[in-house]
Amino acid sequence: MIKGLLFDLDNTLMDRDWTFQEFSRQLVRELLSEQDQEKQEQIVAYMIESDADGYRPKDGFFLELIERLPWRVKPVLSEVQAYYNEHYMKHARVMAHALDTLNACREAGFKLGVITNGLSAVQHGKIDRLELRDYFDAIIVSGDHGMKKPDQQIYELALKRLGTAAEETLIIGDHPVNDIWGASRAGIRGIWLKRKHAWPETMTDATPLHAVLELDEVVAILKNLQTQA
Repeated sequence: MIKGLLFDLDNTLMDRDWTFQEFSRQLVRELLSEQDQEKQEQIVAYMIESDADGYRPKDGFFLELIERLPWRVKPVLSEVQAYYNEHYMKHARVMAHALDTLNACREAGFKLGVITNGLSAVQHGKIDRLELRDYFDAIIVSGDHGMKKPDQQIYELALKRLGTAAEETLIIGDHPVNDIWGASRAGIRGIWLKRKHAWPETMTDATPLHAVLELDEVVAILKNLQTQA
C-alpha cells in the first residue's frame, strides 16, 4: 500500500526548461548587440545546451557566456550573477498538470514530500514563488543538509520526515540517476518523468516502476497500484 510520494522539483514540478529558455531570450534581447531573430534563437539554443539542464556550476557557465556572447557592454561576473538572480525566476512556471496531480494526491490521502538538489535560498525561493509549499508534509533541500541526490542518506532523511517506510513510498522525478537510481538504493520505487535525460544504457541495476510523459499519468498509476494492493 502506497502512503507517501516524493517529488523532484526542477523539471518535475517546476518547468525549468521553459523558465531557462524565457530567461535566455530576455538576456539576449536586453543585453546583447542587435541580432536578427534567427541569430537570437541560435544564441538561446547555445545557452540552453551550455547550461546542461542546470547541473553545471553557475559561475563557470556565466564566465563562458561573458567570453562568447556578443554583449553590448561586456559585463563582469558579478553583473551577470545579479542579472540572473533578478530575472530568472520571473519566468518560472509549474509543470503541466502539476497542480492537478498534487491536488488529486492530497485528496487521495497520500503524504507528499519534495526532494531537490540546490542552494537552500534558491530552491526554497522556487517553492514559494510557485506557491507549492502548502502541498507538502516534508521539504528536503540538499543545501539545508550538506548532502544531495543520489546520496542514499538524503532519501532516508526524506522518509523520516515524511513518516513512511521505503516500501510505502514512491518517488516521481525526471533524472534517471538522481531520482530513480538514487532512491532505489534506499528501497524506494520510482516513476520516471521522461524529459531531457535519457536512461543510461549501462544503468541496469535500477529500473523505474513506470515511465510517464506527463504528470497527469501518475494519478491513474497510483489508483491501479492501490487497487492491486
